[in-house]
Amino acid sequence: MDAQTLTYIFVGVSFAIYIGIAIWSRAGSTKEFYVAGGGVSPLANGMATAADWMSAASFISMAGIISFMGYDGSVFLMGWTGGFVLLALLLAPYLRKFGKFTVPDFIGDRYYSKTARAVAVFCALIVSFTYIAGQMRGVGVVFSRFLEVEIETGVIIGMIIVLFYAVLGGMKGITYTQVAQYCVLIFAFLVPAIFISFQATGNPIPMFGMGDTLASQPDTYMLDKLDGLSQELGFNEYTEGSKSLIDVFAITLALMVGTAGLPHVIVRFFTVKRVKDARKSAGYALLFIGILYITAPAVASFGKLNLIQTVNKKEYADMPSWFTTWEDLGLLAWTDKNSDGKIQYLGKAKEGGDALTGIPEFKDTERGASGQRVVTNPSANKNELYVDNDIMVMANPEIADLPNWVFALVAAGCLAAALSTAAGLLLVISSSVSHDLIKKMVYPKISDKGELVAARLASVVAVVIAGYFGINPPGFVAAVVALAFGLAAASFFPAIILGIFYKRMNKEGAVAGMIVGISLMLFYMAKFKLGWIGEIPDKSEWWFGISPEGFGTVAMIVNFIVSITISKFTAAPPADVQEMVENVRIPSGASEASGH
Repeated sequence: MDAQTLTYIFVGVSFAIYIGIAIWSRAGSTKEFYVAGGGVSPLANGMATAADWMSAASFISMAGIISFMGYDGSVFLMGWTGGFVLLALLLAPYLRKFGKFTVPDFIGDRYYSKTARAVAVFCALIVSFTYIAGQMRGVGVVFSRFLEVEIETGVIIGMIIVLFYAVLGGMKGITYTQVAQYCVLIFAFLVPAIFISFQATGNPIPMFGMGDTLASQPDTYMLDKLDGLSQELGFNEYTEGSKSLIDVFAITLALMVGTAGLPHVIVRFFTVKRVKDARKSAGYALLFIGILYITAPAVASFGKLNLIQTVNKKEYADMPSWFTTWEDLGLLAWTDKNSDGKIQYLGKAKEGGDALTGIPEFKDTERGASGQRVVTNPSANKNELYVDNDIMVMANPEIADLPNWVFALVAAGCLAAALSTAAGLLLVISSSVSHDLIKKMVYPKISDKGELVAARLASVVAVVIAGYFGINPPGFVAAVVALAFGLAAASFFPAIILGIFYKRMNKEGAVAGMIVGISLMLFYMAKFKLGWIGEIPDKSEWWFGISPEGFGTVAMIVNFIVSITISKFTAAPPADVQEMVENVRIPSGASEASGH
């Protein structure tokens, strides 16, 4: 059976399962809509949390970024896994003990202030929309390749599917759908990795195969081969980093603390019965997440090696069909700059090549009579190939010439990863609007049924906005998601940590800290990443040498300083709030999750 037919079957069956689960577990109350009734088992919650966490950034984009960054890409592995440890130890049990539906709910009650709640709602919406932009881009890229539709059409299809089971099932439907999605995505990630590892080294365990010798060259280790090819083409050694130490530290820390401040992950710990269950589910989630994360470097390494060996210095006319398919989608481009009919993939140190700075001119090309791309905006750049980071995982089975069913399985896995997180984010957005804004601030007398209707309407509006950002994304999936982590680090993390462990922390300090932190991060993103404030400056102009993806660390530190300083010079929190903080730190006696 051909790959396209198998893809339709695999994706169709997986979607039918997701929709069937949503119908079976549809929410009938606000408690079921927000926290799945508070009765999810630790194992199921751990699996659902892993699916919620392992978004398109983890499944589609992380391995792609590591493929092209090499050692420097390890910041994503360290930051995202380390962040989950931080979340499990420092936040999950205490927030579950607090027993509220949402992060703005915690901040509003802990800081006894409607203003604090409003700021928290604003921050939650900014973080969630930034994060969901990456997911919807992932959905569009996957649909465009596997179902052969335009990226815009792919985003719209994804919007409809997510909206259906998120609006109908709420957290209850999303939880059990995410359990199924985890099973699909982890199987889809591991199967091609095992195939490719065995094919290249004879070792079926990808993380061991990455450090093994090549089957075709028994005296050569795979990573040594990749290092040699990278240097030969003018790139840095794959196993050596080029980022500054301060930027590596800043990105890693921003991803770690951003993880601990992500609303859609934190809310998952309100779906279990007890504090003990919150700790257990965090442990299960870390285990399930670790399976993918320890495999990703192997997928990245094998993918990069296969790509170089398949395309570099080869005749364009001899390229397999996948090459032109990705070209037609605009996610891979070749320009025959020296008119020799061969593909030259060069780094900046090789004959003036630069595979990164050459990206704009590749997007300003047209087909020549013989099929090659003709540069309409030429430069001294000698590199002839542009590869979008986000295609590496999806193209891997094709590059390695794996069976068609593996290709179809990866399609289902990519969609499961993107849709699972998009659904969780939609729930955060809808609950922030319906529960924290309408119920707690605008119209406290709203009925349970009315609040549920408001939540579902908010989901509809949110998915339309998310779809727009998916069609017009500000960068690669993982890069966009990294910005969301920076925003969470800059806004929520200090307010939550100080709210749990510092009794003297008051509403004035928390509000000022969140406003300053997220404002600073938004300014830095606008100036150095999005180009909304003049042209995007060169890397040499980064403050303290820190990239936009890592600036959340600086904004977080400023947030801490502002929060603590202002709290020192303003009135202490009321006695009942300080008593509540003391009570939250005691592991036993947690009540059921409640929004009232």
